Order: sequence, then C-alpha cells, then structure tokens
Amino acid sequence: MLSLDKSKAAFEEAKELMPGGVNSPVRSFSAMESTPPFIAKAKGSKIYDIDGNEYIDYVGSWGPMVVGHANDEVIDAIKKAAENGTSYGAPTLLETRLAKLVQEFYPSIEKIRMVNSGTEATMSALRLARGFTGRNKIVKCIGCYHGHSDSLLVSAGSGAATFGTPSSLGVTKSVASDTIPVPYNDIEAMEAVFEKYGEEIAALIIEPVAGNMGLILPKQGYLRSLREITKKYGTILIFDEVMCGFRASLGGAQAAYGITPDITCLGKIIGGGLPVAAYGGRRDIMDYVAPLGKVYQAGTLSGNPLAMSAGIATLEILRRDFDGVDASRALTLKTKELVLGIEAKAKEVGVNVVTHQAGSMFGIFFSKEEIWDYKDAENCDQNAFKIWFHSMLNEGIYLAPSQFETIFMSLAHTKEDIEKTIEAAGKAFRKVANGK
Repeated sequence: MLSLDKSKAAFEEAKELMPGGVNSPVRSFSAMESTPPFIAKAKGSKIYDIDGNEYIDYVGSWGPMVVGHANDEVIDAIKKAAENGTSYGAPTLLETRLAKLVQEFYPSIEKIRMVNSGTEATMSALRLARGFTGRNKIVKCIGCYHGHSDSLLVSAGSGAATFGTPSSLGVTKSVASDTIPVPYNDIEAMEAVFEKYGEEIAALIIEPVAGNMGLILPKQGYLRSLREITKKYGTILIFDEVMCGFRASLGGAQAAYGITPDITCLGKIIGGGLPVAAYGGRRDIMDYVAPLGKVYQAGTLSGNPLAMSAGIATLEILRRDFDGVDASRALTLKTKELVLGIEAKAKEVGVNVVTHQAGSMFGIFFSKEEIWDYKDAENCDQNAFKIWFHSMLNEGIYLAPSQFETIFMSLAHTKEDIEKTIEAAGKAFRKVANGK
C-alpha cells in the first residue's frame, strides 16, 4: 500500500491556510475521497512526492508538459531568460518570436495577444467578439469548460434554447442570462438556438475536442455544421484549444478536422509549463483590441520573458522528428499503444470501458454505451473509476482524479512506461471486477 504520511500531514496544514488545502479544486482529490500526494519534483515522465514515491505521470500539469517534465532545453531557456531579469512590463523580441512560432502551427491566427491563463484568453476572446459584432449573447456547450469567468460559469436553463443560470455563487443572474448553454454534439439543439436568437449572438465558444467532461470527440460533421451556422448568422466561432491545441494534432483540432475558426484560444503548451495563454484570429477582428481598437484588455505579466522562453523552447522541440516521424505522429502512436493495451486488459476481465483518443490525449469511461455528451458521461460508473484510480496510484501510475478529466501523453514517456502502465491497468481492472 502506498505510504503518504508526509503528504497527509502537509494536506492538513494546507487546509488551514487555503480553501480545501489547494489552489485549484481538482487537486484536492475530493472526488476520490483521498489525500493528494504532495509533489516534490519531476523529471521526464516521472513525478516524485514528498514521501519518496515515484509515479509515471499522465496528468502532465493538466496538459502543458508535452515534452516531459524539466526538459533540459526548456529549463536552460528559462534560466537564460531569468539571468536577464524576470519581468519588464515592456515589449521584447521573445514575444514576436513566440507569436511567429504559433502562427506556423495555426495559420488561422493572423494576429495574437499573449495573456497569462486560459480563463483570461477565453474571457478576452468573448469580449472581443461582443465588441466586434455589437451583440451581447454567447452560446457555449454544456460540459465544455472555458475557465472561471462569470459569463461561462452557467448551467442549462429549463429546456433547450433557453438562457443559462448561474452555476456558482457570485455570478449574477443578469450576466448568466446572456449565455445560452446547448448540449455538446447536438446540432439540432444548436440550430434551434440560432433560429431563435441568431441575430443577437456574438459568439459560439466551444472546445472542438471536449476535454473537461472526460475526453469526448465531436460527431462526424458536427464542427463543420457549427462553422456553417455561425457564418450564416454572422456569429464569431471561437475554438477553445487551450487543452486540445498541439494535442489533437500539432495544429490542434482545427487542423485535425479541417475547420477554420474566427478566433482561437491557446494555453498550456505555449507556456512550456509556465503561465501563458493567448487568443488570436482574423486580422480584422484582432484589430479591435486596444491599442488599435476600443476593446480593452491588458496584463502586466503578459508576454513575460521567462514564460515566452519556455514556450519557444517547447514549440521548437515539437517542430522536430522523433524516431523518423514528426512529433505529432510520435505522440499519437505512443498514446494509441497505451490505449489499446488498457482496452485489452479491461476486456480480459470483462470490465466495460469506453476509450476515446485525440492525438496525445485520451480518456477512459466506465460505461457500456458510447459517450457523446456531458449527460452520457454523468451516467458512467463512478465507483468503478474510484477503485481503478486508487489501484493505479498504488502501482505508481498518476492519473487525473476523475474520469471527467483528460489523460495526457508526453514525448518523455518510454516503452517501459507504457508496458508498466498497461500491467498496472490489468491489476486495477481485476479489482474493479471484484468490486474492491
């Protein structure tokens, strides 16, 4: 059994100082009813806690560690930048260099604005869409998470094509009422919303590959239909690729599915492990952002030299070939090997699971039925996942503490890591089958 005595003591102390003992809710392991390991260090595909336990990590800081933890080139870039100063609040050549690299992967981003978090990127993108169109209402998909800004913390109304209601204390009804939540992958519901409110809708924001209700893929033709609807009504289509960017493919979901959004939000990977995000898109839209236009957005630490340097180093690595194939293909193949191995182990003992993969992202649902939206995901067997999660953790496999989160592969994961993970999954599935 995994020893977490030091982590337990650290967690008790932290709970006296921070809400729930953490600075982001999912880190608390509350859904798993257990103590989170307190991490001391990380390298490559591994993380190490303060109790001395080693884990193969598939959380990857929730996505950004695509080249592995403490990659030597990334760390060297951060060190070199830090020697020249940690923040200037002034323009640097690093910002331009990272912007050009992002554009190589995302041609739809004709102009870009660097910010510090995914929440800041999506919030700013929505303000820009409202400013550009002169409209107030926005549409989001139920189960897609776009950060914690007020207008996006909404739950569904009383039926299809109704306005949202606050899903968090502190969000006013008036703010939530301008947001219309629609089920993911339901094109009929989306069409109904636009038929009723289309001329009032500034933006449709969506995770093109949903990663925050577990990994859920778009149905065939779904994203193309959204593009057609938004063009018909003059609505801005925003792809939130903070999570699936550089992972569904190196060019994100928009490259994988051949859809060009008006605005793209990026994060995680372009910071190389430091706090960076961005929003960008069509030149005519981005020119509405201050100082060129009247849509105001600013940030003292936006374009921070350490963060820019980490992002540049990470993207430079992703431009290379690995074992004779490009980084995207290498990551996808590794991920596929792991997913197929996990599926086989589940089948051996008769445990029903549904797996989804998008490039170097994947998800596991304990379900007999295919998963297409948040409602389907909610019906999955939570107790089975909890048994499986704790068994994997005891075997030294670090996964997100919820089947409603996405699992991430990195270039640092080795064949040995994958084999060990598959073997651990087999043991964990046997425990699920036995109900303990």
